[in-house]
Amino acid sequence: MPAPAVIPMLSYQDGAAAMDWLIEAFGFTEAERWLDDDGHLAHGELDAGGGRVMLSELASYEGPTAHRKHCTAADAWLSTPWVIDGVLVHVTDVEAHYARARAAGAGLLSGIEEEPYGRLYRAEDLEGHRWMFLQS
Repeated sequence: MPAPAVIPMLSYQDGAAAMDWLIEAFGFTEAERWLDDDGHLAHGELDAGGGRVMLSELASYEGPTAHRKHCTAADAWLSTPWVIDGVLVHVTDVEAHYARARAAGAGLLSGIEEEPYGRLYRAEDLEGHRWMFLQS
């Protein structure tokens, strides 16, 4: 398989837990996991059906859910169901993917919606990063 042309990178407060949760909830496959000497995620990569997502953990980082507690602008945009910044992932079966995400406790921002370009839903992960999953 050729290397993906664009690879998003997301930071998490607890990178290892996020990586495990993303695998369970969104069905990604672990490609790389490097821990630092303290056992924190230094670098992680998930396969997303032909694409990749890189993960990192930074000591001073606040995910969207934590950040919204003291930032009115973040709270305002996180109070909408829209994905203002996030990751779009193509899936082959949006119903099965939605059911898996719901069972894992994903923050569902929408049901499955019919759009001219396909069927999609929007979700939030355990730290508030936003995702769209599209079957076209």
